[in-house]
Amino acid sequence: MSTKETLVRKLKDKNAKIAILGLGYVGLPLAVVFGEAGFHVTGVDPDQRKIDALVKGESYIPDVKTEVVAKLVRDGKFTATTDFSVLKNMDAVSICVPTPLRQTGDPDMSFIISATEELAKYMHTGMVIVLESTTYPGTTRELLLPKLGVEHNLTVGVDWFLAFSPERVDPGREDYTTINTPKVVGGITEACGEVATIWYEGAIKTVHHVSTAEAAEMSKLLENTFRMINIGLVNELAIMCERLGVDVWEVIEAAATKPFGFMKFTPGPGLGGHCIPIDPLYLSWKMKSFNYNARFIELASEINTNMPRYVVSRILEGMNDRGKPLKGSQVLVLGVAYKPDINDVRESPALDVIGLLQKKGAIVEYHDPYIPHIHHEYDGWQMDSVQDMMKSVQEADVVVIVTNHGQYDYKAIIEAASFVFDSRNATGKLGKNSGKVERL
Repeated sequence: MSTKETLVRKLKDKNAKIAILGLGYVGLPLAVVFGEAGFHVTGVDPDQRKIDALVKGESYIPDVKTEVVAKLVRDGKFTATTDFSVLKNMDAVSICVPTPLRQTGDPDMSFIISATEELAKYMHTGMVIVLESTTYPGTTRELLLPKLGVEHNLTVGVDWFLAFSPERVDPGREDYTTINTPKVVGGITEACGEVATIWYEGAIKTVHHVSTAEAAEMSKLLENTFRMINIGLVNELAIMCERLGVDVWEVIEAAATKPFGFMKFTPGPGLGGHCIPIDPLYLSWKMKSFNYNARFIELASEINTNMPRYVVSRILEGMNDRGKPLKGSQVLVLGVAYKPDINDVRESPALDVIGLLQKKGAIVEYHDPYIPHIHHEYDGWQMDSVQDMMKSVQEADVVVIVTNHGQYDYKAIIEAASFVFDSRNATGKLGKNSGKVERL
């Protein structure tokens, strides 16, 4: 029996030992799905606090219920460690580490490189490796293949197997989760793709096999570039509508009545989260090495990046219309998560809005039911969520709605506030018909 046949047998029988590198928003849900499918899963992460929680059966991610983790730990289907040496006994490893951008706009590959170097120490025949971290096309072949295979004199597609499968996690979403969101899988070789597909089909409901790792890498960038460009389009539409004196929200609702050929996107104070503001820039960065300028991406990025500044300029105008300077005024920002009803502040436009308001001399507070504390590492400021939100609403010179959390009572907020700037149309018709509210 060949190495491939032996590994495939283990994967189909669910006797294969699985490791997940990185136990964040992507890795932990994936580990749980594999564990619930019957595999024995070991999570590996250098963060001791995460490991301490998980070995006690506690989840730190809202999308993963503590009782689910606790059951998997009790049943012996899931364990977690900071010790990478466990990889020497693993048959299948998924890499789910972050891929942020540097301040210069270049991809920060340090997490992938670090995980790959640790994994390389324990490479052996009969392993299948899948990279899930979103990155630029070519990463799996150019970065992982040499370190994991060539340097160990292992032949990919024969002695071991390497593939890419982009994560598609949408934090807070309940209808499509890791188990029922189709997975795209593409291998370095045809055999690599086959083995990785068989592995994932053992836990994920739908697996879409593409011919190469590069096709899988590019598919994720297409998904998020599509969203980023369309959001940039409606953000510019919002700016144009304001100049024309037209209600952009009414325009979008009207266009959305067309049952074909139109997909609804809404404007906002900027992009947030780990995918949409970042992923398209990986592609743009990569294309520069081919002397190609990704114009759509660059233009949409420019518009979206400037939205926090545009929001602050609208607040400044609104304050001026009410005879108040922004400098020295009390500003309450409602919602700092990058999307409603989650506790994720990564790349949130609220951070930029707060920073810009502070630079204008405003006295800024925030409230977010999901995020009690913010520490902006790059700019060096930190802040706690106000305890009595309605008291702060009453005291503020302007209330700025940045994230439209579902639990906010917008009617009560409008009644108590002296001025509301609503960057999400959270107040809807109430805001449209109120002289206290200005909407994006």
